[in-house]
Amino acid sequence: MKNKHNAAQIISISHSIRKRNSLKLFINSLLCFSLSFFFACNTKMENTHTFKTLTDTIAAKLIEMPMKCVNQEFPNKLNQSLDSLGEMGRPAELHPAFYGCYDWHSSVHGHWMMLILSQKYPHLPQKEKAMQLMLQNITPEKMARELAYFQRKSEKSFERTYGWAWYLKLTQTAKELKTPEGAALYQNLKPLAEELSHRYQQFLPKLVYPIRAGEHPNTAFGLSFAYDYAVALGDDSLKQAIILAANRLFLNDKKAPLSWEPSGFDFLSPSLEEASLMCRILSKKEYIHWLSGFLPQLSDENFDLKHAEVLDRADGKLAHLDGLNFSRAWCLYRIAKIDKQFTHLKIVADKHIRHSLGKMNDGNYSGDHWLGSFATLALLEAGE
Repeated sequence: MKNKHNAAQIISISHSIRKRNSLKLFINSLLCFSLSFFFACNTKMENTHTFKTLTDTIAAKLIEMPMKCVNQEFPNKLNQSLDSLGEMGRPAELHPAFYGCYDWHSSVHGHWMMLILSQKYPHLPQKEKAMQLMLQNITPEKMARELAYFQRKSEKSFERTYGWAWYLKLTQTAKELKTPEGAALYQNLKPLAEELSHRYQQFLPKLVYPIRAGEHPNTAFGLSFAYDYAVALGDDSLKQAIILAANRLFLNDKKAPLSWEPSGFDFLSPSLEEASLMCRILSKKEYIHWLSGFLPQLSDENFDLKHAEVLDRADGKLAHLDGLNFSRAWCLYRIAKIDKQFTHLKIVADKHIRHSLGKMNDGNYSGDHWLGSFATLALLEAGE
């Protein structure tokens, strides 16, 4: 009887566990469906671009993603170079402002995401909490320690240039936020931004060849955000350094092998990021001529580009490809604004967003900690 009783208990516990797992799976599926549903309800794919970008509902769901992780210390990838045992430490000790969201750059663009959504959607119910998180993390004391880390002899190339670019974007957004909170954040971010501007100007003349990877080191991506920062803040020396580097590295490029993309772990398109950079650098006439040699297929009104597929979103590297769909979209939207002959690119961009938006928040931290920023940027680019 005792064995039968124990067996009954085990069966009961097993049923309970299965119910809890099923409920968890149902909740995650419902969240993914809700993103897809709200996106679909605000999107109409016809022969014209009728995409309605971010709604308050989608913005409220997106801002939750960085709010969950900007103060989550583990799991964590430090990516350190050490000169001695004494340079080791916990993430929150080494990076007191940007220790969350798995790695330094993801924490930075998570803070950017909270800031930009709070700015664009001032009635979000999470706005007050998001601003509180940012003001708690981005203080003079904590940012002084972040700057000190960058000034370590062993860390001269830390986050070059992906994290640098996102940090400048965060600083630019804080500067453009015309509120006391924005002013405070900008003043605290400014010293490291000035250091990174100086590092760009030191590094770019030494870069003989561009880095065309589809991941963090991509040169074109790193220059695009830095150029936007330089223009917005009047950093003319940085702006000129980027113009010189972009023309030297990319102006003579022809026939980009777009058909070779993507690689297996890409979250950036080497070809489209370059095209997105050069439309910032060149005049409209110069750009259209350059693009006709670099990616001539983009002017074809029948141009299409298949979205990237992710088969395992629990694998952080494979989940990069959802980010690729978003980054391709923001590049295509920007190019589409150059001239009416590129308007059809908006439809291609829409399809990329549609594919990944409802799939990214599936409970896998490998994607949840960063993909919201990419989705936000793509959606904002669509509406500008």
